[in-house]
Amino acid sequence: MLSHGIQSAVLLIPMDETQKNHLKAYGIAYWVLAKGQSVDWLLNYEGGSFATNFSSPIEKECLIRGVSYTIIADAQYDKIKADIAVPEVNMDVVKLDKAPKVAVYSPKNKRPWDDAVTLAMTYAEIPYDIIYDDEILQGKLPLYDWVHLHHEDFTGQYGKFWLGYRQEQWYKDDVAENEGIAKRWGYAKVSQLKLAVVKKLRDFLAGGGYLFAMCTATDTYDIALAADGLDICESVYDGDPADRTAGSKLDFSQTLAFTNFSLIYDPSEIEFSSIDVPASRMMQMNESNDYFTLFDYSAKWDQIPAMLCQNHTRIIKGFMGQTTAFRKQYIKPSVLIMGENKALNEARYIHGEFGKGMWTFYGGHDPEDYQHMVYEPPTDLNLHPNSPGYRLILNNVLFPAAKKQKRKT
Repeated sequence: MLSHGIQSAVLLIPMDETQKNHLKAYGIAYWVLAKGQSVDWLLNYEGGSFATNFSSPIEKECLIRGVSYTIIADAQYDKIKADIAVPEVNMDVVKLDKAPKVAVYSPKNKRPWDDAVTLAMTYAEIPYDIIYDDEILQGKLPLYDWVHLHHEDFTGQYGKFWLGYRQEQWYKDDVAENEGIAKRWGYAKVSQLKLAVVKKLRDFLAGGGYLFAMCTATDTYDIALAADGLDICESVYDGDPADRTAGSKLDFSQTLAFTNFSLIYDPSEIEFSSIDVPASRMMQMNESNDYFTLFDYSAKWDQIPAMLCQNHTRIIKGFMGQTTAFRKQYIKPSVLIMGENKALNEARYIHGEFGKGMWTFYGGHDPEDYQHMVYEPPTDLNLHPNSPGYRLILNNVLFPAAKKQKRKT
C-alpha cells in the first residue's frame, strides 16, 4: 500500500471474497460518481472490482463505511488494465461517469412488507426518490434514469390478498388509496389507472429509461399490458364480474417479457397467471437445496449482461415470493435469461430491451429471507453485507452509470 501522501494513485475496491462489505462498496462507487469523479468497473476482475483516482475523502468514506480497499500506483493500475485488455482474458473495463437519478415506484401508505431494493439502496446509502401513480401521471418519469417497481400488482387485484387479508386495516387503506387516485384521474376502476401507469412506464423505457422489478411487479406488469381493454378482475375487486373469455383475447405483442400465458381469475388463489412457478415446486425445493446459477458472459463482447451478473459467486441462493420465478415456456425468445434453475426449467433473472431502454426482472421477494411473509420484520442487511443475491440488485442500480450500448445478439 502506498503512503497516503502520494496523490498520483488509484483506489481499488476488490469485489471478490476479500471484500468485507460488498453492498456498501456499491454505495462508495455511487458516492464517488455523485462527486463528479468517474469510476472504472473492472468486469470479472476480482469479482467485478471498482477503481477510481485516489483522494483522502474517498479513502475516509471507505473507512467509515467499512469497505475494503487498496491504494496502488498508477503504473500498477496500468499493468492491471493491460492484463485485462488481453483478448483471451474474459475481463474488461467499463467507465462509469454519472450517478444515475433513481426512483422507486411505491405507495405512500405503509404496507406490512418490505422491499428488497429499497433495503439495499438504504443500506448502501444510495439516494432515491419515492414516486407513485400521481407523479407518473404528472409526467415526472423523465426526471429519472432508473426506476424500480416496488412489490406491486398492476392488474388492479390488490395483490390478490382479498381472501386472507380483506378485513385488515392495511388492505382497506390500500383499496381506499388506489380508488381515490383512480377517481382523481378520471378512471372508473383501479385496473384502468394501473394500465395507464404501466403505459407511462413503457414510454419511459422507449425513451431510454431503465426499469427494474421484482416479485409481482414483474408478471403483473405484462399481464396488464396484454389485457388492455379487457376486464380480468372479479367483482370482489371492482364490483362486476371478470370477462372469463379475456384469456383468449390477450395481446402478447404488447408485453415485454412473457407470452402465451393463461390467466388465473379465482380471487381465492394468490397466483395471477401461469407465468409464476407452481406451488408444487415446494415439494422439490426448500431453503437447503434451492439455488440458481448465473450465466457467464463475455465481458468484452456482451458487456450488458456481464455487468448485471457481476458477483463473487455464480451460484445464488434461491428465495421465494408471491412471484418466485418464471416458467421458461412463457418467456419470449428475445428475452435474455441471466439466471436459471435448469433442473426445474425456471428462470430467476431476465433482461431485455424496449425502444431505447432496458429492463430487468428478478423473481422472488427478498434474497436473504427464503419465504418472507406478511408482517415479518425487514431483513437486517448488517447481517448480510456480502449477499450475492442483493449484489444483483445493486448491479442494476449502478448499471445506468455506464455509457449506454446495445446488447450483442
